[in-house]
Amino acid sequence: MPNETSIVADAPGAPGVSVVTTGWLAAHLREPRVRVVDASWHMPQARRDPRREFSEAHIPGAVFFDIDAVADRTTALPHMLPSPEVFAAAVGALGIGDDDQVVVYDSRGVVSAARGWWTFRVFGHEHVAVLDGGLSKWRAEGRPVEAGAPAPTPRRFTPRFAPALVRDLGQMLKNLTTRDEQVLDARSAGRFAATEPEPRAGLRGGHIPGSRNLPSDTLYAADGTLLPPEALRLRFTEAGVDLTAPVVTTCGSGITASVLALGLHLVGHRAVAVYDGSWTEWGGRADTPIEEGSAR
Repeated sequence: MPNETSIVADAPGAPGVSVVTTGWLAAHLREPRVRVVDASWHMPQARRDPRREFSEAHIPGAVFFDIDAVADRTTALPHMLPSPEVFAAAVGALGIGDDDQVVVYDSRGVVSAARGWWTFRVFGHEHVAVLDGGLSKWRAEGRPVEAGAPAPTPRRFTPRFAPALVRDLGQMLKNLTTRDEQVLDARSAGRFAATEPEPRAGLRGGHIPGSRNLPSDTLYAADGTLLPPEALRLRFTEAGVDLTAPVVTTCGSGITASVLALGLHLVGHRAVAVYDGSWTEWGGRADTPIEEGSAR
C-alpha cells in the first residue's frame, strides 16, 4: 500500500493513485479539487438505507453516489452500468468535474467503494481513489462527520467509455471456448461450490466453468483496510491466478468483483475487467453452463 508521503506527493489529480489513507484525506479535505463521494451500498436483506445513513453522518463535504439509481434502469439486473450520458449527468449534478480528484468511500471499509472506483474508471476518470478503511476507520479515529443533504454546484463531466474494463454475457460465453481470460469469482467459497444458498432468490448455485475463487473479504485486514501489495499478490497467486495474463472478475452482482479488480490494480496488474452482470445474470439463466464444487 502506498504510504501517506507518497500519496501526498502524487495527489490530488494524479492518475494511478488508487488508494488514499484517512490521514491523507483529512489533510486535503478542503482542497477545491478533492471531491469526496460516499458510495455505500448494502444487500436488501441487510435492511439498511445507505442514503438515510449518509444524511445522518458523512465525511464533511461528501456527496452520495447511489449505485442502484445511477444505473441502467432498462434491465431487471441490479445496478448495471448506465450509459455514459446518464453517468455524466449524475456525477456532474454531484459537483464532480473532469479535473477533480475523486475519493470514494463506503460505510463498511472497502466494499462498494471499489465499485464506485471502477465505475468512474469505466467512464474515463482516472483521478479516482478509494479511502482505505472507509467511514468506519474515519470515525474510529475520531475524525469529523456532518449531517444533512449537500447542495453541490453542478459541474461539467465528460465521459470517455473504456470498454476494456467491462465484460458482458456474450463475451463471457465466448471465453468458455477461447479461455483467453482467467475468471476470478469474489463470492464465498460456499456459494462458489454450491454448498451455500445464493442470497438472491431464483439463482442456481455454482460457478462459471473454469473459474477460480478468491473471496473478496480475504483481501482485508481486521480494521477493514486492504492488505499491503505483497500480501495481496500472495492471495492472488495462492488462488491460482497468473498475474501475467488477463483476468475477468465476477461476484454476485458486480460489487465485490470490483474489490478484486482494485486489488489486482494495486499489485500492478492492468489487464483486468469486471463482468458486470456477474452471477445474478449467469446463475439466473437456464442456458448458461455451471460447475459445482471447489476450484481445481
